[in-house]
Amino acid sequence: MTTAQTTELDVQPSPLALLLLGRDADPKSERGVECPGDLPSPSDPDLVERARAAKEKLGDKVFVLGHHYQRDEVIQFADVTGDSFKLARDAAARPEAEYIVFCGVHFMAESADILTSDDQKVVLPDLAAGCSMADMATAEQVAECWDVLTEAGIAEQVVPVSYMNSSADIKAFTGKHGGTICTSSNAQRALEWAFEQGDGPAATKVLFLPDQHLGRNTAVRDLGMSLEDCVLYNPHKPNGGLTVEQLRDAKMILWRGHCSVHGRFSLESVADVRARIPGVNVLVHPECRHEVVAAADYVGSTEYIIKALEAAPAGSKWAIGTELNLVRRLANRFASEGKEIVFLDKTVCFCSTMNRIDLPHLVWTLESLAAGKLVNRIQVDEETEKFAKLALERMLALP
Repeated sequence: MTTAQTTELDVQPSPLALLLLGRDADPKSERGVECPGDLPSPSDPDLVERARAAKEKLGDKVFVLGHHYQRDEVIQFADVTGDSFKLARDAAARPEAEYIVFCGVHFMAESADILTSDDQKVVLPDLAAGCSMADMATAEQVAECWDVLTEAGIAEQVVPVSYMNSSADIKAFTGKHGGTICTSSNAQRALEWAFEQGDGPAATKVLFLPDQHLGRNTAVRDLGMSLEDCVLYNPHKPNGGLTVEQLRDAKMILWRGHCSVHGRFSLESVADVRARIPGVNVLVHPECRHEVVAAADYVGSTEYIIKALEAAPAGSKWAIGTELNLVRRLANRFASEGKEIVFLDKTVCFCSTMNRIDLPHLVWTLESLAAGKLVNRIQVDEETEKFAKLALERMLALP
């Protein structure tokens, strides 16, 4: 078929194609809607200068947070960078900032709104920047799960522990039911705390939401449990796909959720990189599958990964199992020190929803705020905030 013939076809992009291109949103999954007004063209050569000018005009009224997985074009305008919880705490420490522009995803902006004052306004440059993992556990599904646990006669023994990568609704559920939030850095301590709430590990069970891999890896790798101590609750099956006996015997009830980026790494990825790069150190995030974590040399949170590479000797070789924007940034940062840093998988894999925050969206947001127009505010209702904050405060109180 010739080029001329191709152009004559009446081809319309599908809703999925528009979603992936960042030009539409799926209201049944992410919470996004189209931005009011027109976004600047991504080919506009003045985007960087426009962002800089708008940010300078806002001055101390705006505080821009940049998650480690953001594009470099966005990170350059961040006042601070970090993981989701660090950024939420940084925002709370800036009470003079009227606007908190969170370059991350929806659940992160919710956490920032929960932890900041009522006078501060949290803004997400693209409302369709959600998190597939967070969306794998809805409030309705978790409430149904609790009913299943109640009918099995074990709800009173169960302490919910929810990963930071969850919606405000799930954090609130956790707070209401005596549980705590955790990050990938303190998941071990959070689980230890949870098991201390009963008469000992034998009498206490944990419902871990929503990432099965972090829950399993922490229980088995850090707490010395067996894989048999863990069961997987599937919200799309009756009773979670589990028998009453399985629920009663389990110590860890893992929600069937995962990170679409970290879940892609495999044993084949590890074997391949070891064959290609002799002497390589494999360093992965604990959101990876259990078999990948077991095969790695080092395992840790995003902050752990950064610190490990900072401390690594010159000339060392590293294969990193986490989001590609961060890996590429670290590779460039440490190249002058002779550190070879590669992505664990041969296939390029960015966090697609995180990448929805691009320079046009950031420019549109900053220029709107500079013109006195509040856009894309993330605001958690009072009741949800009350219990979600309770769960977060329990985490902050962990020794």
